[in-house]
Amino acid sequence: MKDQDLMRSARFRKERETDWRRLETLVLAAEQRGLQHMDFAEARDLASLYRQATTSLSIAREISLDKALLGYLEALTARAYLCVYAPQERLGGVFHRFFAQSAPQAMRRSWPFLVLGFLCMGLGALAGYLLYFESPDWYYVFLPTELAGGRGPDATYESLRAVIYDEDPNSSGLGAFATYLFSHNTRIAIFVFGLGVFACAPAIILTFYNGLMLGAFYALHVDRGLGPDIAGWLSIHGVTELSAICIACAGGLKLGTALLFPGDLSRVASLRRAGRDAVKLALVAALMLLVAAFLEGFGRQLVQDMYMRFIIGWGIGALWLIWFVFGGRVQR
Repeated sequence: MKDQDLMRSARFRKERETDWRRLETLVLAAEQRGLQHMDFAEARDLASLYRQATTSLSIAREISLDKALLGYLEALTARAYLCVYAPQERLGGVFHRFFAQSAPQAMRRSWPFLVLGFLCMGLGALAGYLLYFESPDWYYVFLPTELAGGRGPDATYESLRAVIYDEDPNSSGLGAFATYLFSHNTRIAIFVFGLGVFACAPAIILTFYNGLMLGAFYALHVDRGLGPDIAGWLSIHGVTELSAICIACAGGLKLGTALLFPGDLSRVASLRRAGRDAVKLALVAALMLLVAAFLEGFGRQLVQDMYMRFIIGWGIGALWLIWFVFGGRVQR
């Protein structure tokens, strides 16, 4: 009986092996070159031979042929299925689809969480600003000690203005603060997104704290009559950088809300659905932080005019907004 099974298996394979080999060659070509670069005849043969191979696999399972043949056919049909039915999109197409459609659409779907993210930052900045004028000692509460030295409530107008416009190139001044602020904001963006899943509270608190630090820092310069000057300095990179934190916060809040209020879905399913947009928000925030690093590295030193700083910072912010609002809209 065993000899009969082997003979039947050998005969079955011999009758169809030529087509399998041809299919294997076409699958290899599709994997290397892509289906879109194959000739029409090759693509037609690939689809036809794939259907024949699936039929052969079904028959082989029914008559219980040897396991080696079944394994070969299963692997071959699986590869052919991916070539025929899987999306034929290269890495460039993935990036194009992300920037042209996926990212702005995810931003618009997440607008309530974006509003909450910007609200947390804004309220924190307002609180830090008002608390400073209530008591300048709050400045040392919100800002790290190593950065407060020389730029605290005892600083003079002249010393603060000198570092805003790089009048003293050897001063650590705002250059050190900018470097710290970028690394600090990058960590905050990572934390507010990653910790947002824990009932949203960490994302809200960290974003609010970042606003407190910004508000106290701005209030110090307003107190010395340098409000517009420091606002212009912060605008070059701050519009993009701080917006990135708010967007990362929105992503974290979206995850946390999905976990807290899953609705009719299970928490895992709700988290999976919310994660599709939340991850896109995190990628947008990462991109914005990279752009902010470039702006901070070059714009702060090269542009010394206050009005140009405002134009550059808010002009780039307007470009981000245009992308978010109008990108990926389908024409009906």
